[in-house]
Amino acid sequence: MNKINHNPKGLHTVTPSLTVHDAKGAVEFYKKAFGATEGEICLGPDGKQVMHAEIKIGDSVIMLNDEFPQMGCVGPKTLGNTSVTLNLHVEDVDQLFNQAVKAGATVTLPVADQFWGDRYGQISDPYGHKWGISTHIKDLTEEEMKQGMEDWQKKQLAHAK
Repeated sequence: MNKINHNPKGLHTVTPSLTVHDAKGAVEFYKKAFGATEGEICLGPDGKQVMHAEIKIGDSVIMLNDEFPQMGCVGPKTLGNTSVTLNLHVEDVDQLFNQAVKAGATVTLPVADQFWGDRYGQISDPYGHKWGISTHIKDLTEEEMKQGMEDWQKKQLAHAK
């Protein structure tokens, strides 16, 4: 008897599922912005709303669905915010960041070298989800990272005054 893998084929231990106000449009945006490949799309009984869709960015699957307010299922546009940031680790942060902005994303944090050794920036997509995009550029010791964080915190406090 074969042992069944607890992760369905192609999925990792954690697979995000995004609720959006226009899943078909979101699939197209993610294809343009992040080079996503389109997987299955299952429509609801009305033949219009997306009950389940899958895209793949790099080696990761992301599931999507339309809002179903009658079931308490709404996205960040309806809620007015999100507390989640999806992080993409890529070879060329500047290229992908600019591609996402050109596709319709809004810059929330410009790309810059960060104290933890990544070149990193953030965008908000047209569906209300936040994305951090980074390229690891330098391996740091624990001490270097701690000093970098302390320096960053001092700058933040100085700007707050």
